[in-house]
Amino acid sequence: MQGMTMTIMARTKAAKAAGAAGLVAMLAAAPAAARETDKVLMPENAGMRATQERLGYADAVIAGDTLYLSGVVAGPRASDGALEPGFERAFQRIAKTLARAGASWDDVVDITTFHTDLPGTIDAFMAVKNRHVKLPPPAWTAIGVSRLYEPTAVVEIKVVARLPGK
Repeated sequence: MQGMTMTIMARTKAAKAAGAAGLVAMLAAAPAAARETDKVLMPENAGMRATQERLGYADAVIAGDTLYLSGVVAGPRASDGALEPGFERAFQRIAKTLARAGASWDDVVDITTFHTDLPGTIDAFMAVKNRHVKLPPPAWTAIGVSRLYEPTAVVEIKVVARLPGK
């Protein structure tokens, strides 16, 4: 925060020195550092894309040689009868997003999971995770939370991967 304040103060000071034209030029240049459209992966499904645009998030963002995936929620459907099918759907969705960026589970360097019932979900979650994530494993942090954005979700999975060949 302090660094951001210093940057704003420096830009303000520079803008005052440059006059109004300088301020306009500096403000116009600010978005140039923003994410590039081709580096932002949005859903291929039009309905999901509209929802994510309304909520303001992407499936993933590429920054340099790193791919940052938004959290993917997982939960059982009424017809599933167990947790594993919901976890499998989430891991397959993540695999598809990784593939769209030219990566795979082998390129994942960090996984963070948020569990609404950590003791009650961890065994089923690990069974599915271990089918997709092979040794040597990435870093993994599992966090217990009271709730997730999606009311029927029991786990949210956030992934960071290094893009191959970058």
